[in-house]
Amino acid sequence: MTEPPFDRRALNRALLARQHLLAPAGSTPTELIDQLVGLQAQAADPPYYGLWSRLPAFRPEQLSELVARRQVVRLGLQRATIHLVTAADCLRLRPLFQPVLDQALSGARGRLLAGLDLDAVTARGRALVEERPRTFQELGVLLAADFPDRDPAALAQVIRARLALVQVPPRGLWRTGGAAAHTTAERWLGRDLDPVADPAAAREELLLRYLAAFGPATIADLQKWSGLTRWTAVVKRLRERLVEFRDEQGRALYDLPEAPRPEPATTAPVRLVAPFDNLLLSHADRTRVLPEAFRSRVMTANGIVLGTILVDGFVAGTWRLDRDQEAATAVLRPFGALSRSARAAAATEAERLLGFAAPEAERRRLRVERAD
Repeated sequence: MTEPPFDRRALNRALLARQHLLAPAGSTPTELIDQLVGLQAQAADPPYYGLWSRLPAFRPEQLSELVARRQVVRLGLQRATIHLVTAADCLRLRPLFQPVLDQALSGARGRLLAGLDLDAVTARGRALVEERPRTFQELGVLLAADFPDRDPAALAQVIRARLALVQVPPRGLWRTGGAAAHTTAERWLGRDLDPVADPAAAREELLLRYLAAFGPATIADLQKWSGLTRWTAVVKRLRERLVEFRDEQGRALYDLPEAPRPEPATTAPVRLVAPFDNLLLSHADRTRVLPEAFRSRVMTANGIVLGTILVDGFVAGTWRLDRDQEAATAVLRPFGALSRSARAAAATEAERLLGFAAPEAERRRLRVERAD
C-alpha cells in the first residue's frame, strides 16, 4: 500500500517536535545544543533566545558560563556561518565543513589572492592568533605587513577559511558587546581537531544527526542546511537505516524510522522564535514553517533574519525588544489579524520573554503593532 504524501502540516509538526517547540525539552543546554547540531550565532544574543524558547527555566547565565568555561564555542561551520556548538562538535565537525569554508575564498575575493602562497599566509596567521586573540581588522593589518600589496581584509579571510577560528569571550557572553576576537580551536580548547579517518562514515553520522533535528528532509534540504554537496551517495549507503516518504510535489523525503512524526492535527502552541534560528534556515523549501508570502518580511535584504512569532506552527509575525535606560518593550508585529486566543498567547510569551531578557528593567511593556 502506497503511503499518502507528507503534507505541509505533517512536515511542520515533525519539525517542531524535533526542535522542541511543541513541548519543552527535558535536557540541559549543552545536550540541546548537541541535539540541534548547534545554534546559528552571527550575533551573540540569538542562541540565548533559541535556548529560552525550548528549555523551561533557562537562564542567560547558564549559557554564558558554558562559553566562559570553553564547553561551547562559536565558529564558522554550516553554510560557512557562525554557529554555537559544543567543544566536542567543534573538534569533530570543523574538518567536515572545510569545503564550505574553502568556497569563501572563491569569486572576487579569490581574485585578490591570485598568486599568493596561501600556506605561508596560513602559517603566519596561525602564529598571530595563537600569540593572542585578534580581530579580523587587526589580523589583516598584521598580515599585510608580511604580504604587502595585498588586501588586508582578504588576507584575514584566508585565515578564517583555512583555520578553525573560534570567537573568544567576552564575545558571546550575554549582553556583552565588542568586536569579535579569534584564536584557533586547538589553542582555545587545548586539543587538536579530530582527524577524519573515515570521511564516508563521518558524512553518514552528520546526515543522521540532521534528520534527527530537522527531518523528514530532501537531499536539497541537506545541502541547504550544510552547504555541502554530494549527499545522494550518502543516502544510498544508508538506505537500510532510513525510511522514505514523498511530499506533495512528489519529492523524496528521507527520515529515521523512530523519529517523531506527530499527527498533522497536533496542537502547536504560540512560540517566539529567536532571530537567525535554524528552524527557518535549514531546508531548501522553508514553507514547512515560513509561508513564502512572508519570507521577505522575515529575511531582510541586508541578511538579517528577524525573530518570529509562530501561530499554529507557522510564522505569523515578527518580534523585537526595544530598550532604553529605564524600560524594556516587547514589540509584536503580526502579519495579519490574530485570533483572540492567539493574541493572548503571544502576549503571554512576550511577557515571559521580558522576564528572561530584561528582569532588571524598571518598566516592562508590551506593544502590538498594527497588522500589515
